[in-house]
Amino acid sequence: MSRIGRKTISLPTGVTVTKSDRMVSVKGPKGELSLNLRPEVDVTIDKGSVAVGVLEASEGVRTTRAFHGMTRAMLSNMVLGVTKGFEKKLEIQGVGWNAAAQGQKIVLNIGYNKPVTIEIPKGITVLTPDPTNIIITGADKQAVGHLAASIRKRRPPEPYKGKGVRYKDEVVRRKAGKSFGS
Repeated sequence: MSRIGRKTISLPTGVTVTKSDRMVSVKGPKGELSLNLRPEVDVTIDKGSVAVGVLEASEGVRTTRAFHGMTRAMLSNMVLGVTKGFEKKLEIQGVGWNAAAQGQKIVLNIGYNKPVTIEIPKGITVLTPDPTNIIITGADKQAVGHLAASIRKRRPPEPYKGKGVRYKDEVVRRKAGKSFGS
Protein backbone atom coordinates (compact mmCIF):
# COMPACT_ATOMS: atom_id res chain seq x y z
CA MET A 1 0.00 0.00 0.00
CA SER A 2 1.03 3.58 -0.60
CA ARG A 3 2.39 5.52 2.38
CA ILE A 4 0.52 8.65 1.34
CA GLY A 5 -2.62 6.66 0.55
CA ARG A 6 -2.78 5.20 4.07
CA LYS A 7 -3.18 8.63 5.70
CA THR A 8 -6.75 9.64 6.46
CA ILE A 9 -8.17 12.98 5.38
CA SER A 10 -9.79 14.93 8.20
CA LEU A 11 -12.85 16.93 7.21
CA PRO A 12 -13.20 20.50 8.50
CA THR A 13 -16.59 21.80 9.59
CA GLY A 14 -18.87 22.72 6.72
CA VAL A 15 -17.45 20.11 4.32
CA THR A 16 -19.50 17.06 3.32
CA VAL A 17 -18.26 14.08 1.32
CA THR A 18 -20.67 11.73 -0.43
CA LYS A 19 -20.00 8.57 -2.41
CA SER A 20 -22.21 6.97 -5.06
CA ASP A 21 -21.00 4.02 -7.16
CA ARG A 22 -17.54 5.08 -8.44
CA MET A 23 -17.99 8.84 -7.82
CA VAL A 24 -16.95 10.89 -4.79
CA SER A 25 -18.34 14.41 -4.32
CA VAL A 26 -16.94 17.02 -1.93
CA LYS A 27 -19.09 20.02 -1.06
CA GLY A 28 -17.99 23.05 0.95
CA PRO A 29 -18.31 26.81 1.26
CA LYS A 30 -16.24 27.55 -1.90
CA GLY A 31 -18.03 25.10 -4.21
CA GLU A 32 -18.52 21.47 -5.12
CA LEU A 33 -16.04 19.09 -6.78
CA SER A 34 -16.36 15.47 -7.87
CA LEU A 35 -13.92 12.67 -8.71
CA ASN A 36 -14.39 9.41 -10.62
CA LEU A 37 -12.65 6.58 -8.78
CA ARG A 38 -10.34 4.05 -10.41
CA PRO A 39 -11.53 0.42 -10.22
CA GLU A 40 -8.55 -0.55 -8.00
CA VAL A 41 -9.33 2.02 -5.28
CA ASP A 42 -12.18 2.37 -2.80
CA VAL A 43 -13.13 5.19 -0.42
CA THR A 44 -14.67 4.85 3.04
CA ILE A 45 -16.31 7.83 4.72
CA ASP A 46 -16.51 8.13 8.52
CA LYS A 47 -18.00 11.00 10.53
CA GLY A 48 -15.04 13.36 10.45
CA SER A 49 -12.60 11.67 8.09
CA VAL A 50 -12.18 9.97 4.72
CA ALA A 51 -9.94 6.94 4.14
CA VAL A 52 -8.75 5.58 0.79
CA GLY A 53 -8.23 1.84 0.47
CA VAL A 54 -7.18 -0.71 -2.14
CA LEU A 55 -9.33 -3.61 -3.29
CA GLU A 56 -7.81 -6.99 -2.36
CA ALA A 57 -7.70 -8.35 -5.92
CA SER A 58 -5.15 -5.74 -7.02
CA GLU A 59 -3.23 -5.17 -3.78
CA GLY A 60 0.32 -6.14 -4.80
CA VAL A 61 0.44 -4.42 -8.18
CA ARG A 62 2.80 -1.45 -8.48
CA THR A 63 0.36 0.75 -10.45
CA THR A 64 -2.31 0.14 -7.81
CA ARG A 65 -0.05 1.67 -5.15
CA ALA A 66 0.42 4.70 -7.38
CA PHE A 67 -3.33 5.08 -7.93
CA HIS A 68 -3.87 4.68 -4.20
CA GLY A 69 -1.61 7.61 -3.31
CA MET A 70 -2.84 9.71 -6.22
CA THR A 71 -6.49 9.27 -5.24
CA ARG A 72 -5.77 10.27 -1.65
CA ALA A 73 -3.83 13.36 -2.79
CA MET A 74 -6.62 14.38 -5.17
CA LEU A 75 -9.27 14.00 -2.46
CA SER A 76 -7.11 15.99 -0.04
CA ASN A 77 -6.75 18.77 -2.65
CA MET A 78 -10.51 18.73 -3.21
CA VAL A 79 -11.18 19.17 0.53
CA LEU A 80 -8.61 21.97 0.72
CA GLY A 81 -10.05 23.61 -2.41
CA VAL A 82 -13.65 23.76 -1.17
CA THR A 83 -12.53 25.25 2.17
CA LYS A 84 -9.67 27.66 1.34
CA GLY A 85 -9.34 27.60 -2.46
CA PHE A 86 -6.23 27.80 -4.61
CA GLU A 87 -4.49 30.81 -6.11
CA LYS A 88 -1.85 31.42 -8.79
CA LYS A 89 -0.30 34.81 -9.46
CA LEU A 90 1.23 35.80 -12.78
CA GLU A 91 3.07 38.93 -13.79
CA ILE A 92 3.73 40.36 -17.24
CA GLN A 93 7.06 41.99 -18.07
CA GLY A 94 7.49 43.94 -21.28
CA VAL A 95 7.01 47.51 -22.44
CA GLY A 96 3.36 48.10 -23.30
CA TRP A 97 2.33 44.55 -22.40
CA ASN A 98 -0.79 44.18 -20.25
CA ALA A 99 -3.81 42.05 -19.39
CA ALA A 100 -7.47 42.80 -18.73
CA ALA A 101 -10.22 40.52 -17.43
CA GLN A 102 -13.46 41.10 -19.34
CA GLY A 103 -16.31 38.90 -18.11
CA GLN A 104 -15.47 35.26 -18.79
CA LYS A 105 -12.45 36.15 -20.96
CA ILE A 106 -8.99 37.50 -20.34
CA VAL A 107 -7.43 39.69 -23.02
CA LEU A 108 -3.62 39.75 -23.22
CA ASN A 109 -1.62 42.35 -25.15
CA ILE A 110 1.76 40.65 -25.16
CA GLY A 111 3.60 41.80 -28.25
CA TYR A 112 1.59 40.15 -31.01
CA ASN A 113 -0.19 42.14 -33.72
CA LYS A 114 -3.59 41.17 -32.24
CA PRO A 115 -4.66 40.76 -28.60
CA VAL A 116 -4.74 37.17 -27.32
CA THR A 117 -8.13 36.19 -25.86
CA ILE A 118 -8.44 33.22 -23.48
CA GLU A 119 -11.73 31.79 -22.19
CA ILE A 120 -11.98 31.44 -18.41
CA PRO A 121 -13.43 28.06 -17.35
CA LYS A 122 -16.46 27.84 -15.08
CA GLY A 123 -15.57 27.97 -11.39
CA ILE A 124 -12.40 30.01 -11.92
CA THR A 125 -12.07 33.71 -11.07
CA VAL A 126 -9.48 35.93 -12.74
CA LEU A 127 -8.60 39.34 -11.33
CA THR A 128 -6.29 41.97 -12.80
CA PRO A 129 -5.57 44.44 -9.96
CA ASP A 130 -3.22 46.31 -12.27
CA PRO A 131 -2.41 45.80 -15.98
CA THR A 132 0.71 43.70 -15.37
CA ASN A 133 -0.55 41.34 -12.65
CA ILE A 134 -3.01 38.46 -12.98
CA ILE A 135 -4.53 36.57 -10.03
CA ILE A 136 -6.27 33.25 -10.76
CA THR A 137 -8.39 31.70 -7.98
CA GLY A 138 -10.70 28.71 -7.72
CA ALA A 139 -11.58 25.56 -5.81
CA ASP A 140 -10.14 23.10 -8.35
CA LYS A 141 -6.32 22.99 -8.08
CA GLN A 142 -5.92 21.33 -11.46
CA ALA A 143 -8.09 23.88 -13.29
CA VAL A 144 -6.33 26.86 -11.65
CA GLY A 145 -2.89 25.48 -12.53
CA HIS A 146 -3.96 24.60 -16.08
CA LEU A 147 -5.29 28.10 -16.78
CA ALA A 148 -2.14 29.70 -15.32
CA ALA A 149 0.06 27.43 -17.44
CA SER A 150 -1.93 28.13 -20.61
CA ILE A 151 -1.64 31.91 -20.06
CA ARG A 152 2.12 31.60 -19.41
CA LYS A 153 2.52 29.37 -22.48
CA ARG A 154 1.37 32.20 -24.78
CA ARG A 155 4.58 34.15 -24.07
CA PRO A 156 7.00 32.40 -21.66
CA PRO A 157 9.82 34.54 -20.24
CA GLU A 158 12.84 34.74 -22.50
CA PRO A 159 16.36 34.62 -21.04
CA TYR A 160 17.94 37.72 -22.65
CA LYS A 161 15.69 40.63 -21.67
CA GLY A 162 13.34 38.75 -19.32
CA LYS A 163 10.22 39.75 -21.24
CA GLY A 164 7.19 37.49 -21.01
CA VAL A 165 4.52 36.11 -18.69
CA ARG A 166 5.90 34.49 -15.54
CA TYR A 167 4.70 33.18 -12.20
CA LYS A 168 4.96 35.75 -9.40
CA ASP A 169 7.99 34.20 -7.64
CA GLU A 170 9.58 32.62 -10.71
CA VAL A 171 13.28 33.29 -11.17
CA VAL A 172 14.39 33.60 -14.80
CA ARG A 173 18.09 33.04 -15.31
CA ARG A 174 19.39 35.75 -17.59
CA LYS A 175 21.97 35.08 -20.30
CA ALA A 176 24.63 37.49 -21.41
CA GLY A 177 24.01 39.10 -24.78
CA LYS A 178 26.44 39.19 -27.65
CA SER A 179 29.98 40.06 -26.70
CA PHE A 180 32.04 41.95 -29.22
CA GLY A 181 35.56 40.75 -29.92
CA SER A 182 38.50 43.09 -29.74
